[in-house]
Parts: sequence; C-alpha cells; structure tokens
Amino acid sequence: MAEGSDTTTTIVHPAANLVAVLRAFASEHGGAKGVVEYVGRRGARIVLVGNDGAWGDQMAPSTDAARAACEKAGITVENEWERELIELMRPTNDLWRSMSKRVLAR
Repeated sequence: MAEGSDTTTTIVHPAANLVAVLRAFASEHGGAKGVVEYVGRRGARIVLVGNDGAWGDQMAPSTDAARAACEKAGITVENEWERELIELMRPTNDLWRSMSKRVLAR
C-alpha cells in the first residue's frame, strides 16, 4: 500500500477461524464486547471493544454468522452503541492522525 493511504484491506475469515480470532482478541484484552453492524452484500462487521479500551473489527459473511461466532467465542454482543461502550474505547494516535487527513464532502 502507498504511504499515507487511507484504504484498508478487510479479510473475511472462515467461521472456525473467525471464532479463534475473536477469542484471541478477548483474551489479549481482558475480555471484550461486540457490536454487529450490517454492511450490505459484504456481510457484517463485528466491532470488538476490549475491557482495556482497545478495539478492532472483523468481517463475517452475515449478521447471523457474526452473532453465532461471537456466541461461540464468549463475546457479549450489544444491540447498539451504548454510552458506556463508546466511553470505553481508546483510539490510537495513528487513528486520530488518519481521521485528521480525511475530508468530508457535502
């Protein structure tokens, strides 16, 4: 990828591997909660928020597959973005820098 690029590559994990990735995230961050977001034909995005404030995301083929993977991994799925969950998130300095480079179109 070119330096300064704002594009990211998203990898859709097979169901068994997705569960392992979710478990690994939860164990590295003292547990985790998740929010499943429908993203159209691409499937569903699982946004994970660790108990230490770290966060990340993974893609699943559907919202049902995302919820099932979270259940198998022992991750509580929130129905929506609650204030307590948002306040727990701690964005990295790299994320703040990348967001400052974006220009919003009207």
